[in-house]
Amino acid sequence: MPQYVFPGAIGDAGGRSVTASLPRAGREGRRRDGLDPGSNAPPFVTMGGGDASPLRRILAHPDRILLLNHPRAELSFSSLAPSVIYSVLLITAPMASRVHKPLWKPDDQAARLLELTAASEEPAKDNPLRRDVRSLGAVLGNVLAEQAGEELFESVEQLRRLMIEHRESVRQSAPESCDRELMLRAQEMISAMNLTRAYQVTKAFAIYFELTNLAETNHRKRRRRAGKLDHDHPALAGSFRGTLTRMKEAAISADAALAALNAISITPVFTAHPTEVARQTVLVKRRRIAEQLEKLDRLPLTSEEAENSELRIRAEVTSLWQTDEVRLAKPTVSDEIRMGLRYFRLSLFDALPRIYGEIAESFRDIYGLELDHNALPSLVHFGSWVGGDRDGNPLVQPDCIRDALASARALVLREYAHEVEALSDRLSSSRRQTSVSRELLDRLRHYEGTMPGVAMAWGPNNTSESYRRFLAYVFSRLRQGRDRGKAAYQNCGEFEHDLLLLRKSLLENRGQRLATAWIDPLLRKVRTFGFHLHTLDIRQHGRVHADVLKELGANAGGTESAQTQELRQTFRTIAEVKRTYPAPSICQYVISGAESEADVLAVVRLAKSFGVRLAASGGDPGLMPVPLFESIDSLRSAASVMRSLWNHAEYRPLLESWGRWQEVMLGYSDSNKDGGMLTSTWELYKAHRELHRAAQDHDVRLRLFHGRGGTVGRGGGPTHSAILAQPPGCFSGQIRITEQGEVLNWKYADAVLAEWNLELMIAASLEALTLSGRPENLDAARWEEAVEQMSQEAYRVYRRDIAENSDVLEYFEQATPVNELDAARIGSRPSRRPRGRRLEDLRAIPWVFGWMQSRHAVPAWFGVGHALEAFVNRGSGHEQLVRQMARGFPVFAALIANVEIGMAKADLGIARVYSRLVKDAALRRRVFSMLEEEFLRSRRMLLRVTGQRELLARNRVLARSIRLRNPYVDPMSLIQVELLRRKQRGQHSAELEYSLGATINGIAAGLHNTG
Repeated sequence: MPQYVFPGAIGDAGGRSVTASLPRAGREGRRRDGLDPGSNAPPFVTMGGGDASPLRRILAHPDRILLLNHPRAELSFSSLAPSVIYSVLLITAPMASRVHKPLWKPDDQAARLLELTAASEEPAKDNPLRRDVRSLGAVLGNVLAEQAGEELFESVEQLRRLMIEHRESVRQSAPESCDRELMLRAQEMISAMNLTRAYQVTKAFAIYFELTNLAETNHRKRRRRAGKLDHDHPALAGSFRGTLTRMKEAAISADAALAALNAISITPVFTAHPTEVARQTVLVKRRRIAEQLEKLDRLPLTSEEAENSELRIRAEVTSLWQTDEVRLAKPTVSDEIRMGLRYFRLSLFDALPRIYGEIAESFRDIYGLELDHNALPSLVHFGSWVGGDRDGNPLVQPDCIRDALASARALVLREYAHEVEALSDRLSSSRRQTSVSRELLDRLRHYEGTMPGVAMAWGPNNTSESYRRFLAYVFSRLRQGRDRGKAAYQNCGEFEHDLLLLRKSLLENRGQRLATAWIDPLLRKVRTFGFHLHTLDIRQHGRVHADVLKELGANAGGTESAQTQELRQTFRTIAEVKRTYPAPSICQYVISGAESEADVLAVVRLAKSFGVRLAASGGDPGLMPVPLFESIDSLRSAASVMRSLWNHAEYRPLLESWGRWQEVMLGYSDSNKDGGMLTSTWELYKAHRELHRAAQDHDVRLRLFHGRGGTVGRGGGPTHSAILAQPPGCFSGQIRITEQGEVLNWKYADAVLAEWNLELMIAASLEALTLSGRPENLDAARWEEAVEQMSQEAYRVYRRDIAENSDVLEYFEQATPVNELDAARIGSRPSRRPRGRRLEDLRAIPWVFGWMQSRHAVPAWFGVGHALEAFVNRGSGHEQLVRQMARGFPVFAALIANVEIGMAKADLGIARVYSRLVKDAALRRRVFSMLEEEFLRSRRMLLRVTGQRELLARNRVLARSIRLRNPYVDPMSLIQVELLRRKQRGQHSAELEYSLGATINGIAAGLHNTG
């Protein structure tokens, strides 16, 4: 007889058997099966339709049961804890799918509206999130049953139950034997699976996480909209409105606030660093599901609309199941260029004008100032490395530079043409009804006399609608710009001039609303994106420049090596495109691995030799060499290197041509790999401060480029807090920040989220420029000395135990899936440098990737415990001092917060399973016991410093999300270990490699980060 499986709930299925597990409750007097302590019902109940007594018992606890997707079993869950992510994997017999209540159908429209508009402190605000997760889980359950049968679902459900029991036994300090028994049962079950079944189970859990992530993202958007409704509620701290409020409270005048705003320039720089595991095909499907989830929030919502959206979601989930989630081939550089550009279409073109609207409204509400949106300074620009980053990627050839610039130009011109078409549709003003300015009519006559044959979209005889006729010529010039036609705009300034003529005419003839609504947003795009969309950085390693310069000196006129020929062609391409594309298309040349002023001067000399002009002139900003300091030693010497460079006679004229601006890049991920989390954070902070002091001494205007990784282990973490944690008074207002991999999708796949992330960066920069620049805390000297001592200890331990420990790299390569990174085919760039097998030769991305996938998360925490413990034990009062720093020293507070997040995502129980892949038992015990000891020490000291009983005690939402995700990640981790073990035993096949790639995708989705 067919069964219904309802994880998290139980109900009468009309005579059919039902298997169910109850949601785990909190620890306040309840058993982990969700029932009161007095109940004797087992945690998992299997019953026939005639056994009603367990059902009655469960019905007595409706607040702990999920709503069933079945017409005869609807149970309330209104009092569940906020933000809890519940999984519902519903499997039904094929006949049952013909009769079901629409999952998202609102029975009470008014109640649904109250949920969507609930204030932050109201529990009802999370009901829509629960509904989405529950319903998406039900959809997935149906798809699994339909596509792969009940046996697969039974396997998924059994693993899920085992790992939930295991996690709960660990969390409640159950005997170790129970913990081991449950884990062994799960491992035995997986080891018995054939490759096909292991892959299918992985895919089921992976799609669950994709759907859960979509539900959470939709909820972020939902709460963003709800927050804008509640003007009486205090603005969010990171918002622009909240920042202006604090500035006003600090007696910063409106004029001072505006002056600070004019100094700000934020540049997110998109890179192709391979950390996005999802295929573009999968990302598109996710987006379609997200669009339907958003539609289901629109009220009133009819049953037909709810059913239609549900049908589309079911179709997309079915398509996800039938789609290859692992790339069959690595993306090409052209693919990466296209992937990077998609975020402009998806969100940034729409989000950009909204940001300026929010800024103007915030100034009006907080300071009482009415600002013209059009008059606000351009605060945001964009950069890219995709197609220009040649460091270690032999596939990025000089032609890629042309392709990247051509694709970006074509995209932005298409956007402008689309906008002009829309303007033509809207601006139907007739000279019979209103006047048109003399300047615009003169320009129109000029076009009529010089551009014959232009098609008039509204008819050739429609002479009274002058704006439409004028826009026909504007549209034609934009279209010709894509094909380099004779009538094309020669530069973006000419296009802007035509738009300003249009705007001025509207303002003079009672068209203020038309100009504000339709012209100003386009002008904002033009001033941000120009005709180039973003600035393309060129990057190459300093070692390459040194080798080529040496070869040219020793072999003048002789046969050049391939490396020299490629570099020569790169510079020639730069010179060519700077003549044929807008001058700002390329204006930075990043030098990886910079260690001395010689690394910068080598680029200066090569550019001169290869015919590239570095100095700015006229409208050309030139080409500025940007040293990237990324090792601990180079960070320590960065300020002295720049002092020498700025004093160098060969460099001073260039500096003058750039208006004495100098950009310097700081590398977060490689410095972390080199020196560990604590030392990297502290050396970056000190380098930042010393560079600003050196710049002040040399009358240089410094712009820092922060090469932040996406994950905590790569120096990432919340951007807002990182900007605020800059040294006091050491911020010019201009900042560039790398955005890469999965971070791009999280932040920029949707206009609402893109707007919020850009607002966070602008608000943090404004606050750093005003509030954080005030006199330093009197304890600052003591705090800095304390961190210095901790950093020295952390560095000593990290270098001894990790960086210079030959055991660790061998352990790392066997106990983590680092060597399988290529199986996921994430990016075009190789994961390793070609020189050797040392830690220095391994890129930061695979270093973090391997530790993260195996749940060790070593880069996020190693050495912190030793440092804290040594400092606290060094003297009385030290512990209290550290606690004060964790509250009042922004850089230290951000460090502690990031370490806490990294440790919360780590799991030594799962890491121990991975460790058993190491063949040498003695080596395995040495390394794992060392890691375990430091992890436990770091956790103990972190809790001691923060005064918490458990990690993330002050971030319940994140803690709960991690806790509830873990049992669903664990099966994929166990499958990955099993597949790695099979590979070690000599099983090699394309199917095995593909399945390993699927585990990588799934674990990354579950942990919400890759590398």
